[in-house]
Amino acid sequence: MSTDLNNPKRAPRPTLGRKVKKFFDEYVIIYGIIALIVFVSFGSGIILGDWTIFLSVDNFMNVLRQVSMIAIISAGMFFVLVSGGVDISVGATAGLINVLFAGFLVWYGMPWPLAALLCLVISAVIGAVNGTLVAVFGIPPLIATLGTQSILRGLIFVITNAYAVFNLPTNIRFLGNGYVLSYIPIPVIIMVVIFIIINFISQRTKFGRSAYAVGGNIEAAYLSGINQKRVRILCYMIVNICAGVSAIILTSRLASGQPNAGTGWEFEAIIATVIGGVSIVGGKGRAFGAMFGALLIGIFTNGMTLMNVNSYYQQMIKGLILISAIGLDVYSAHRRARAV
Repeated sequence: MSTDLNNPKRAPRPTLGRKVKKFFDEYVIIYGIIALIVFVSFGSGIILGDWTIFLSVDNFMNVLRQVSMIAIISAGMFFVLVSGGVDISVGATAGLINVLFAGFLVWYGMPWPLAALLCLVISAVIGAVNGTLVAVFGIPPLIATLGTQSILRGLIFVITNAYAVFNLPTNIRFLGNGYVLSYIPIPVIIMVVIFIIINFISQRTKFGRSAYAVGGNIEAAYLSGINQKRVRILCYMIVNICAGVSAIILTSRLASGQPNAGTGWEFEAIIATVIGGVSIVGGKGRAFGAMFGALLIGIFTNGMTLMNVNSYYQQMIKGLILISAIGLDVYSAHRRARAV
């Protein structure tokens, strides 16, 4: 006669409804995106007298294309924040790679794949320098990356003498302006692929678990045998490589190298990552949250532009969003600490 031990009952598989509910519980920001879409739809419809402009497929594809570059940097910023750091030099890295990629193509006649590969190697080196300054020499992340930002911005103007780089070959235009199936922008495909890779690394690999551990409690991570220096250096390398990818896409879109390219991108990436649920104090968050955060910022910018809201007010609101998101995150962290 069989027993319950010999024939244990299998746990019922979660239904589709439960999976959807779990997804929304993990990414609460989606509710904010939906609310923002509704608000902007009504606002732009009333102001413009046309309810179809914001909700059109073409407009959403345009939003996704614009969001993609900041979102790609946010994917890398996710690892830096999760590991307990921050990198405010990524905008300058993107600016440098923008002019270098253009310069390699125009000044040296390099094939674009070789130029892109060389640019990504340079991006990784910049990230390794930042990571070494923070993890090995103990310089606070904000100070280390602020110094790097200043150096890179100065280097951009030394290389270009403050002049833009033009006359790029037309065979790179597809990276920033092309479509898959004549419909989906290539930068959006690149963005999604990068987030899938970053999410897999964070959830399924030893390095991903180590990054969470270092950000949660660096002393405990060290005592458990995690090489915190190597983990943190790799995190800074990842975010700067992501900045390099975004810069290559930008170069393709602009068909030029611009000395001021990437200005403010670090701010946008940090906003997107933090409001996407990634803790500014480290050890908490999910990669796709950063993507949804970038999408929310993109919808906000697009909607405010359609409603003719002054760009200076938009910048002020973004600052308020960042302060609010970080304040809520720090408050939640203090509450969790008191509860332990």
